[in-house]
Amino acid sequence: MARRRKNDDSDGDAHDAVRRIAQAQIRQFPDPVLRSKSRAIDVFDNDLEALSERMIGLADDASGAGLAAPQIGLLRSLVVINFDEEEPWIAMANPQVVAYGAETQVAGEGCLSLDFLLRDGYSVPVERSIEVTIRWQDLQGEVHTRTLQDMSARIFQHEVDHLDGILTIDRAEPEARREAMRRLRLRERIT
Repeated sequence: MARRRKNDDSDGDAHDAVRRIAQAQIRQFPDPVLRSKSRAIDVFDNDLEALSERMIGLADDASGAGLAAPQIGLLRSLVVINFDEEEPWIAMANPQVVAYGAETQVAGEGCLSLDFLLRDGYSVPVERSIEVTIRWQDLQGEVHTRTLQDMSARIFQHEVDHLDGILTIDRAEPEARREAMRRLRLRERIT
């Protein structure tokens, strides 16, 4: 999931260059890997830790709030998320929502795998639960549970969708999906 960053004109060009380099390593729609289901992680070792560090670096450089392994071409059930810019990133293996709150909200979401929409300033309106209870394993395999609300719940749901091959355009209302696809077709004609 993409995060809006505060603009700092003093290093804007440098940040744009870093973002473009990171973004080039993230799979883009309609890459078929983005539509595939991930496999559970059952080995918790140094390779998994190195993968999570690589993903955190890419997501951070691309101005993301999260990144799922399929977005870098790996069908593994791993996401990295930064719920709050003041807090450290969290690597989550085999993450899942175990309970959805009844209340939902529609809000725009950006996605690092739909970069053409981000560059157009378009975020896809998606309905999500405002509160979710989640379960995941850390990099040592220890199980954790937590309840998330508001933006944290939205980010988590977005990233877990990637593990099931689901994109924001799949969750959008028909009119919003048509608009996203119109923008894609227009981009393909231009490039």
